[in-house]
Amino acid sequence: MKILVVNAGSSSLKYQLFDMDEHRVIAKGNCEKIGIGGFVTHKRPGKDDYAAEVTLKDHDDAITLVLKLLTDAELGVIATVDEIDAIGHRVAHGGKLKESTLVSDETLEYLYSIVGINPLHGPPAIKGIEACRKACPNKPMVCVFDTAFHSTMEPVSYIYPLPYEYYEQFGLRRYGFHGTSHRYVAGRVAELVGKPLCELKVITCHLGNGSSITAIKNGKVVDTTMGFTPNEGVPMGTRCGTIDPTIVPYLMKQLNVTPDEMDNILNKKSGLLGVSGVSSDCREVNAAADAGNARAKLAIDQLIHYTKKIIGSYVAEMNGVDAIVFTAGIGENDRKLRQSICTDMDFVGIKMDNERNAECPRGTACDLTAEGSRAKVYVIPTDEEYMIALDTQKIANA
Repeated sequence: MKILVVNAGSSSLKYQLFDMDEHRVIAKGNCEKIGIGGFVTHKRPGKDDYAAEVTLKDHDDAITLVLKLLTDAELGVIATVDEIDAIGHRVAHGGKLKESTLVSDETLEYLYSIVGINPLHGPPAIKGIEACRKACPNKPMVCVFDTAFHSTMEPVSYIYPLPYEYYEQFGLRRYGFHGTSHRYVAGRVAELVGKPLCELKVITCHLGNGSSITAIKNGKVVDTTMGFTPNEGVPMGTRCGTIDPTIVPYLMKQLNVTPDEMDNILNKKSGLLGVSGVSSDCREVNAAADAGNARAKLAIDQLIHYTKKIIGSYVAEMNGVDAIVFTAGIGENDRKLRQSICTDMDFVGIKMDNERNAECPRGTACDLTAEGSRAKVYVIPTDEEYMIALDTQKIANA
């Protein structure tokens, strides 16, 4: 069975084609600069990459190009589009939808209805789905939601201490994001530990340009850092994370800015970029810190500080932890940051073997646990697209 996984952004459309019988990716790529020009990259294992400037007026053009590349006599990996059995879509926000769902007119209508609480990621996802429906009207399609894995949280974790009617009227609550990634690495931890996930207490640290940390007890999410939007939690590349909410109206008055302008400050000008003044890229901020830039060092130290606080609070919330896992761009690749987070955590049973950490090959799952640590410590590359493909296969077959 072949599954096409689509992840549509406002000006991009990433794709991967899976052969689920062989559990492998047979092609992947990215259409960029949609609506402002166009550029495509197309990759196949064992063959030369293809890259070209193209004209992409909209997401319809992008998915048409993807299907053309996949079936091209020279660049393709399948003979016809008919070989694609189903299409899975990454959708950041599922609202009240608590599990992956077959795409229908009713599904799309609901996704349109929650754009107000998902203005950044909702419209592009819908465009990607609609483009695929036009190009492949007879293919089953599935929405896989970042929020779904977190739907097991209890009200004590997801209800904000605001007037309760705002939750009832506006859906104002903690939803959590990166759920597909947290679900994947938690499952891998269970495999590596050799116990069912339903018997484990796991803290998953998805640290990247967007970061979230999740507490999973007996297979269910009990808490997570991202909230009503992906801006809550630890400092990120350009997002501020959790701050005193009164800062928002105060700054709006001081700067005389609109709600949209304030939202842009919180989401696009804060985090590592805002504190360091250097970059939103952790690698560049680290380099500046190593060169003596005090603000860059402060930005990195804040990320470490907030992450340690969250891990400690989740250990208390779950009354212990069996495993900590680091994943995503920073979590998988920044050895120094992983070491700093796990330093002086032995009181809560967490000790990292620094030599194992330093020697762990990039892109590889590694056990970083030090002797005497009560909790296992892992780095595990995430694979959200494979999880989307699995859900799509299951639902399409049903």
